[in-house]
Amino acid sequence: MTDTKLLCANIKMFISDVDGVLTDGSIYKGTNGEELKRFNVTDGAGSAIARVAGLKLALISGRFSESTAVRAAEMKISDVYNGTLNKVIPYSKIKEKYGLIDEEIAYVGDDLIDIAVMEQVAVPIAVANAYKRVKDVSVYVTKKTGGQGAFREALEWILTQQGRLDEVLLALGDEVQNPPETDPYH
Repeated sequence: MTDTKLLCANIKMFISDVDGVLTDGSIYKGTNGEELKRFNVTDGAGSAIARVAGLKLALISGRFSESTAVRAAEMKISDVYNGTLNKVIPYSKIKEKYGLIDEEIAYVGDDLIDIAVMEQVAVPIAVANAYKRVKDVSVYVTKKTGGQGAFREALEWILTQQGRLDEVLLALGDEVQNPPETDPYH
C-alpha cells in the first residue's frame, strides 16, 4: 500500500490539466466561432487556498483556448502552457524554472496525454471521470468529476495528507477577514 502522507510531504507545486479537470470537457461554440467553457468557481477558491499554502500552481493544456488563458489569469496562475500535446516538454520547463524535482510535484489529469507526466511526478491524481488507464497510474482519484470542483478537492487532499489543511483554511479566513488595502482586481 502506498504511503500517501509520505508522498505528499514534500509537494511544493501543483500542476493541472485544464479540459476535463477544470472543466467538464465540454466546449461551447457560438455561430460566430466564439468558444466558451464552463469553469467551477470552487476551483478558483482552490487556487487561493494553494497560494496561502505556499504551493506553486501551473496549468498544462493539450488544447489551445483563449478561455483557458482568461481563467488562468483570474486564478492568478501565470505558468500556463496552452495547446501542447506533449506535456513532458512544459513539465520539464516548469521543473527547471523553479528548481524542483519530481518528488516535489503533484499533477492532476483525466486523459491519456496526461499519463507521461503523471508517471514522473510524486503525486499523480486522477479526476473521478478520468480514463481507467489514468486512474491506474494515480495515487488518488477525486470523488468529484472534472469541472465540478475536482481541482480544489485534489489540492485539499494534498494539504490534508500534509496535515496542513486546517491551518491553511484558518490563514485563508484571516486573509479574507483582513484584506489588503489595495483591491487586487483593479
